[in-house]
Amino acid sequence: MRRLLGVVILATASVVAAGVLLDANGPPPWAFGFATPPPPAGTPPAPAAAPAPAAAPDESPKHLPGSTLTFKLAQIRDGFGPADWYPGDHPTMPDIVAHGRRPDIRACSLCHYPNGKGRAENAGVSGLSATYFIQTMADFKNGNRKSSDARKANTNAMIGFAKAMTDDEVKAAAEYFAQVKWTTPWIKVVEANMVPKTRIQGGLFLTLEGNEKEPIAGRIIEVPENAEATEVLRDARSGFIAYAPVGSLKKGEELVTKGGGGKTTRCAVCHGPDLKGLGPVPSIAGRSPSYTVRQLYDMQQGSRKGIWTDLMKPVVANLGDDEMVAIAAYTASRMP
Repeated sequence: MRRLLGVVILATASVVAAGVLLDANGPPPWAFGFATPPPPAGTPPAPAAAPAPAAAPDESPKHLPGSTLTFKLAQIRDGFGPADWYPGDHPTMPDIVAHGRRPDIRACSLCHYPNGKGRAENAGVSGLSATYFIQTMADFKNGNRKSSDARKANTNAMIGFAKAMTDDEVKAAAEYFAQVKWTTPWIKVVEANMVPKTRIQGGLFLTLEGNEKEPIAGRIIEVPENAEATEVLRDARSGFIAYAPVGSLKKGEELVTKGGGGKTTRCAVCHGPDLKGLGPVPSIAGRSPSYTVRQLYDMQQGSRKGIWTDLMKPVVANLGDDEMVAIAAYTASRMP
């Protein structure tokens, strides 16, 4: 008994040292952009930290390789007209995508980028059919789509945007992102037992300076290839590295292409043989594995409902965290 207790304590210590506390009864925190599980229902909110002293505004001009344009940080981060470094990479944006609508709707391009590829903390929306996009916005608006982790602020923001947008604005955004082609890789999947230590900024994992590493502990850790290009300059050409547990790709291929011996349904049945979507059923190839795990979990737990989710309920019913990780790693590794 004493020996068994020692093993349990050692295993627990290893998980804590990895920077994540696993909770079998709650959402996987890493997929939702957190280091720890959400607190139990009814827990009073933690007191707000004292605001940091305001730094002097950075007025220096910023540049990116491959772009002839120059922006200041305030322009890059402008929620109602963020910088577009590469206007030749995409069609002309409708006003709702480029600027949003004050005061309630931020520009779609702020979070999802003008090319719609998005980031690990939100979603890639380019290449989705207009029908699927419109239905997704309706699900947000009608209470059929929310996050299993109530702390996820950008999901809550999307609900607000969907409620505030007109049908014409939703249609314009849907038709724009549907025509943006997603033909180049955005995410490089790397299997590893040890991963770089990270910090979390606004739901996005950023690699710490130095070469310190920690056990991957059953997670997918998705970090920008270039933290400054992504987090500071919002470079829509700078992609991501997704670290996944060793063996994930092989296990994921078995689940995705064969159903894992009855564990789930072959993804190609609905998403197409190349996982690039069929009609209103979305493409799942080459997209953020963090996002994919969030959606699998949300559908399994009933946080995400709506017209298409009923088809997914039996698909996700028997999936554990390990299977979700494997499926997400494999689909992310496919060519979009």
